[in-house]
Amino acid sequence: MHLFIGLVSPGELELPVHYNHLLQAALYRTIDPELAAFLHDRGFESGSRRFKLFTFSRIMGRFNINKEKNTLLFAGEMSLTVASPLTDFCQSIANGLLTAGQLKVGTGRMEVKSISVRQFTVPRDEIVLKTLSPMVVYSTFLRPDGRKYTCYFQPGDPDYDHLIENNLRKKYQALYNQAAPPSPVKVNPLGPVKMNIVNYKGITIKGYSGRIAMTGPKELLQMAVDTGVGNKNSQGFGCVEPLGSGK
Repeated sequence: MHLFIGLVSPGELELPVHYNHLLQAALYRTIDPELAAFLHDRGFESGSRRFKLFTFSRIMGRFNINKEKNTLLFAGEMSLTVASPLTDFCQSIANGLLTAGQLKVGTGRMEVKSISVRQFTVPRDEIVLKTLSPMVVYSTFLRPDGRKYTCYFQPGDPDYDHLIENNLRKKYQALYNQAAPPSPVKVNPLGPVKMNIVNYKGITIKGYSGRIAMTGPKELLQMAVDTGVGNKNSQGFGCVEPLGSGK
């Protein structure tokens, strides 16, 4: 389920260029405290992995960049998309925003002008998606001295499809407590993809934006639509919207 949230700033809204953590915190504050605590502290488990099973887009709207302060200056109308397969989460977000009438991100405030809901249903074993926030895919390795390091992948890399598929299967297992249908998942970029570097609480994260075609079991493609593509979805990565899809 996707929530499309229309926002407007009563004045100029200034946010740091890397605002993901502030927007994530704002969403947690919006939902029911018990649900927020469950998702933040525990989430849905699949083996050793835990998933929050929600994602969100960048803030969409016109802005200027203040290079000296490394901030973004938004003004006027904006929009935000939040996606999750969890009905309770989506209802809680909508109720919280409508009750408050605003979304506070850091020290900034945006008025909530509208909320619309759309359920994208994946009917086949293929789908075309556009990213609303960068897709992040990575693996963690050990150096010879025992230290860990993170390797980020881009669409087209040899391990990319396998990592995407493995992530989706774990999310499916976590949500439904059963294994997903077999058959591989393939990701094909439709045109160039753009690399995005994001600093999240001091950690540098590399992701990619663009349009992609995905093939595989429709159940896993549905997970991609509802929970996001790749890793770190609840930190504001991998939010996607189907192109040419029915409701």
